Amino acid sequence: MTQRSAIGSLIAIAAIVGGAALAFAYTAGWFSPDRLRPERYLAALQPSAGPALGHRRNHAKGICFTGVFSSNGAGAALSKAQLFTEGRYPVTGRFSLASADLAAADGSTRVRALAFRIVSPDGQEWRSGNISAPFFPVGTPDAFLDLLVSSGSEDPGAMPAFAARHPEIAAFGAWAKAAPWTGSYAEERYNGLNAFIFTDASGADHPVRWSLLPKDQPVDVSADELAKRSPNFLEQEIAERVSRGPVSWTMAVAMANQDDPIADPSKAWPDGRRTIEVGMLTVQQVEPEPDGPCREINFDPAVLPVGIRTSEDPFPAARSAVYAKSYDRRTAEASKYPATPAGAKR
Repeated sequence: MTQRSAIGSLIAIAAIVGGAALAFAYTAGWFSPDRLRPERYLAALQPSAGPALGHRRNHAKGICFTGVFSSNGAGAALSKAQLFTEGRYPVTGRFSLASADLAAADGSTRVRALAFRIVSPDGQEWRSGNISAPFFPVGTPDAFLDLLVSSGSEDPGAMPAFAARHPEIAAFGAWAKAAPWTGSYAEERYNGLNAFIFTDASGADHPVRWSLLPKDQPVDVSADELAKRSPNFLEQEIAERVSRGPVSWTMAVAMANQDDPIADPSKAWPDGRRTIEVGMLTVQQVEPEPDGPCREINFDPAVLPVGIRTSEDPFPAARSAVYAKSYDRRTAEASKYPATPAGAKR
């Protein structure tokens, strides 16, 4: 990498990570569970003008959807969770931008997200947050804290010094700078990134990661073109697209090889891992969040059905704690985010 391209990558990283628009800050995993302070994390997310009261403290801007997960039965070879039995299961979810800024323009935020809650007939739930980045920027919780501090520093040497301490950031910087943009939530691939353990009916464990692969063909759009569009074009586009017909993603579950990193989400598993397509997630209806079914859902990644559990990856447990504190705050502020008045346009 040349010096100029390296500097460009650092600028791209700082633009994504800096301030409240932390593309991947939802991990909240820089403390071990016994030392986690959700308040400190939420304070780090807070925009300079203060939080958007009544809203999520990150991924503040989003839109709800409902649909179905159509399991093809293949997932039963990996997990005894009922929702992998062939059938159709209700889904409630949310598209969002990875930013704490409610006023963030859609074309300015690099990472997009799809969260879902799937409910099986036995009442168990699978909740998950998935993002368009292919891996995390750093490999350890301490490194993430270092990144957060460095990206927010006024010292122009802070990010280059960080990159020297944590050279793994180069891969994320290259992705952030060069990866194509799309003009629709429907055209993104969403990745779970964290490793989980699937347990099959025989009791065998399978470390896995999953991704949602779009059925709609991605169309590259330049960042300059996106900047010219409406600040809310993603919500408008997905609502219009789904009004014409359902939008779907194939859920693909990849199984780890013996030496694949389980606790380090900055390391992508190489191509060629055994992968099973376990079903289809289909969005059938989109609704604005103020009156939508996702408004009160905490997409806690530790809410899992029997047959799925967390691995040694520390991030899901940390996210769970921070999500709970964020949920408490926004529900206490509900009067600041009332339902849309009857007849009002949004």
